Amino acid sequence: MSAAIILAAGAGRRMGGPKALLRFEGETLLRRAARAALEAGCSPVIAVVGDWDLGLEGLDVLPVINPGAAEGMASSIRTGIAALPPETPAALILTVDQPAVDAVLLRRLLALAATDPDRPAACAYAGTLGIPAVLPRRCFPELLALRGEAGAKGILLREATQGLPFPEGARDLDSPEDLPPDSVRR
Repeated sequence: MSAAIILAAGAGRRMGGPKALLRFEGETLLRRAARAALEAGCSPVIAVVGDWDLGLEGLDVLPVINPGAAEGMASSIRTGIAALPPETPAALILTVDQPAVDAVLLRRLLALAATDPDRPAACAYAGTLGIPAVLPRRCFPELLALRGEAGAKGILLREATQGLPFPEGARDLDSPEDLPPDSVRR
């Protein structure tokens, strides 16, 4: 069984606050991502977050505060990998800002990863590979060495990564213009 690491520690400067706390279709983006990972069968589910009220009541999610979030995405990846139990065979890495990500997609991605557990599996969109992605344990040391804004893309592109078509993955929520009118802070 794969663990899940939700990268949600960003300050969301362009959004006027943390994306994780924005409401989308009735729930925060963080809660939405956590619920999808849980429904897909991930365990444990780790949410790498900032120091704020999370709104994860009733969900079996381990929040881990990333005090170095200002460094960039790499610090959240390192924080999430370091929080995994030592026997974790693979980690599903996802963010909160891709509204089309749901449990169905994550189950499909996890099933693809299970066909060859030593290879990463990632979503394919916009002519490249990206998150959500499942990385096997053998990639953890390289993930722990990431710095700055670097994510796992370099690893995914260098490895013989299996791709799952997900054209909707190209849509993410990066600025207020990307949000539907009913999205609000909780």
